[in-house]
Amino acid sequence: MHTMRTRLTVAVVSLAGLLIAAAPVVAHHSFAAEYDASKPIKLTGTVTKIEWTNPHCYFYVDVKNAESGKIESWALELGNPNALLRAGWTQNSVKIGEAVTVEGTRAKDGSLLGNARSMVLMSTGQRLFAGSSQTTTNP
Repeated sequence: MHTMRTRLTVAVVSLAGLLIAAAPVVAHHSFAAEYDASKPIKLTGTVTKIEWTNPHCYFYVDVKNAESGKIESWALELGNPNALLRAGWTQNSVKIGEAVTVEGTRAKDGSLLGNARSMVLMSTGQRLFAGSSQTTTNP
C-alpha cells in the first residue's frame, strides 16, 4: 500500500510540475496572433521606459502624432534578453531620454503597440537589430 501511495504522490507532483513548466509556453504568443505584417510602422521619439523581461523585452517611446500634434506613448516588443545579448545589446545600449527611430509592425488591434525590427539611435546613427519574431517580410 505504501508503494501505491508513493507512486500516486510522484504522479501528482510530476503533473503539477509539467503544468507549471507549460504556463510560460501557453502565455507566449506568435507574431501573427498579435501583429499585422501588412501594417509597417516607422516611429521617431524619445525612450521613456525599458523592460528586460522574458519572454520578450519591451521599450516605450513617446512619439508626436503628425496629424494631431499630441504625444502618444508606444510600447514596442523586442526579442528575448538572450537573443538581444547575442545580437550585441547590453542593458545600457539604449537609455531613457534617448531619441530613436524604430521600424516594425503594428498590432492587429490598432493599439499603440508594435513589434520592433530595428532601432536607430539618433545621437550616433547606430542601428540595432531588435530581435523581431516576424518571420516574413512586409508586403
